[in-house]
Order: sequence, then structure tokens, then C-alpha cells
Amino acid sequence: MHPAQIRIPATYMRGGTSKGVFFLRDDFPPAAQAPGPVRDALLLRVIGSPDPYGKQIDGMGNGSSSTSKAVILAKSTRPDHDVDYLFGQVSIDKPFVDWSGNCGNLSAAVGPFAIRQGLVESSRIPDNGVAVIRIWQANICKTIIAHVPITNREVQETGDFELDGVTFPAAEVALEFMDPAAEEEGAAGAMFPTGNLVDTLSVPGFGPLQVTMINAGIPTIFIRAEDIGYQGTELQEQINNDPEALARFEIIRAHGALRMGLISELEQAATRQHTPKLAFVAAPKDYIASSGKTVKASECDLLVRALSMGKLHHAMMGTASVAIGTAAAIPGTLVNSAAGGGQREAVRFGHPSGTLRVGAQAACTNQQWVVKKVLMSRSARILMEGQVHVPARVLTKNY
Repeated sequence: MHPAQIRIPATYMRGGTSKGVFFLRDDFPPAAQAPGPVRDALLLRVIGSPDPYGKQIDGMGNGSSSTSKAVILAKSTRPDHDVDYLFGQVSIDKPFVDWSGNCGNLSAAVGPFAIRQGLVESSRIPDNGVAVIRIWQANICKTIIAHVPITNREVQETGDFELDGVTFPAAEVALEFMDPAAEEEGAAGAMFPTGNLVDTLSVPGFGPLQVTMINAGIPTIFIRAEDIGYQGTELQEQINNDPEALARFEIIRAHGALRMGLISELEQAATRQHTPKLAFVAAPKDYIASSGKTVKASECDLLVRALSMGKLHHAMMGTASVAIGTAAAIPGTLVNSAAGGGQREAVRFGHPSGTLRVGAQAACTNQQWVVKKVLMSRSARILMEGQVHVPARVLTKNY
């Protein structure tokens, strides 16, 4: 006889241009409340991975890095914080969950979910206006401030804020990523792990390749589009339908990860798919976005295309947007140069779905660049709430 399925309270939410399954940590079975193989196995089964077909038909995922995500929240025990937020990027075709970084898009949904679940003290919720939610991002040990609109003491989800890459308008959620330089292993907490704004990587098949490698929001490697034979106007199908191109991008990413100190051997990059990200930049030019609309060169400061979990992203990851805004604010980086150079406090970049504006407050102190916060706006909405069902054998397997 096969054991019945177990049921776990869950909420399916869109945050920015991503979707994920949200949980309260205390709603997990006891064996999954702590990090480890049981928790990972549970989330893999919820999302529907690993799936050799790449569709995640038997789970909540949707066959893309933007929808193969899980979020675990708990009331924070840290001073001056409301909620602890842990993010898991679930591999689609491999049996692992990557906990090495944050999801900036789903960060927009954390505040609204925390309020609805009673994780935020009622005294901090206005009758009408904006609730300021203090989030501890546990993956990277950073603070995010979410400004959540409130109407009649409830989260307001509807509105007229439009976000390229999302079909329908919704209420705006402003986010502040505080002190976003990531404290990654091997990077000693440095924004630029090598100490340089631009480095040269020797990558097989490319030769010497100039890169900007930065820890801000999420570890990211930036390269110039022209150096790898691209324009910066490419859409998903032009990259994702080219297995040889994807393999070349992965080689660059692996060499960058090694130079950043995130891995000690190139082969380890395969087990660290979520970080670092790889992006290529170019000066502004007209292009047709994935929606069919024309994005004019005059509407943006530069073009950026980024890869997530081995594929070109359909819009832009929120954490990579933090990295873009940070690097754009610092003269001398490849991102800043693509945007025309000079010091700036905000940048609007073109991505496959349209454009996005992100601001960064950067300063150079004692010859070291520091970014106090990066600002951007997203939206979030509950799509479904209830329970996910998972075969009980997931919890009883000998790990």
C-alpha cells in the first residue's frame, strides 16, 4: 500500500516578473523545518523537479527559472526586522535546490505575504497609506525595506503600476536593498572581489575577455555584447535555441565564478547554477521587445541581457537589476561605460521585455566604492492560496 499525500499550507504568488510558492516555515513538517536534504526533497517535489522533460508538469513549476522558485518565511527574531526571508532556486532538470542567492523579484511579494500571514505587528500597519516592512534576507544576510500599499488595513494589490514583462498593471511596491554588496564566501565581503573595476579573463574559445565582476544584490559577471558577437538586442529564442551559445556562456560564467572566489574548481560551477549571474551589456539602440513593442534608444541608457539558471531571462532578475544599478553608478565599470560613463544615481536599461529604472546611492570613500542602497519598484499579487499536496514518501526516504 502506498502512503497518502500530505498537505501543506501554501500561497502561489507573483512578485515582479517571477512566480513562486510561498510557505511559512512553521507550517512545514518538523523534518523539513530545518535546512537539509528533507527540506530540499520536499521543495523539489512541490515544484516538480527534477524533470527530464523540462516542463515540471507534476508540480507547481512552469519549466523556467522565473517560475521554479520557493520562499520560506518566519517572524524575525532579529532587532528592527519584521520577517526572515529565505529563497530557494529549484533546479528544473537536476535534483538540487540552490540557496546561494536571493530573488529580487519575489522580494516584492515578501512584504505583502508577511502582512497577510500576521508576521508583522498590527501596530505597524496603517489604516491607509504605506506599510514599511523590514525584511531580513537570510540567503545573503542583507536587509530589504519594502513599501507596501495599504487600503482599509489590508494589502492593496490592484493599481495602475505597469512593469515590462508583466501583462497586467498592479499596485506598486517600492523596494530598498540596503548595503547590497554581498558577503559571499571567498569574496571577503568586497563589492569588487578582485579589487578591480575591470578584469581580463582567459576563456577557452574567446581568448582574453574583459569583465566587470561585482557582488551587489547577487554576484554578477558583466561582459560587453560586442566582445562575444552580440548586439545586446537579443530576445530569448535567439539565445535559448542555440545550445552551443548556452554552453559558451556557461564556460564564461564558470571562469568568472572561479576568479571571484565563489568556487575552487571550474567543475563546481555546475552545482551552483543560481550564482553568479552572467550578463552582457551594450550601448542603447532601437529594438523590438518580446511583446512586439518598439523600444527606442532614447528610452534607455544602455541595453542588458542576463542569463539565469543557464538560459536567457525573459526580462531581468531583480537581484541582477541591483547589480546593474550599482555598477552603472561607478565610473570605470563596463556597465557604466555602456551607459555613457560618468557618475550617476539612476539608470534605465533595456531588457528583452522592455525597460526598467533602478537607482543607486554610491560613494567612494578611502578609494573604496560603497553603495548604501539600491532602489527599484516592482508589483506583487496572490495568484492562489490553499494547500500543496506532496507524496508522504518524500519525508520518509532515507537521505
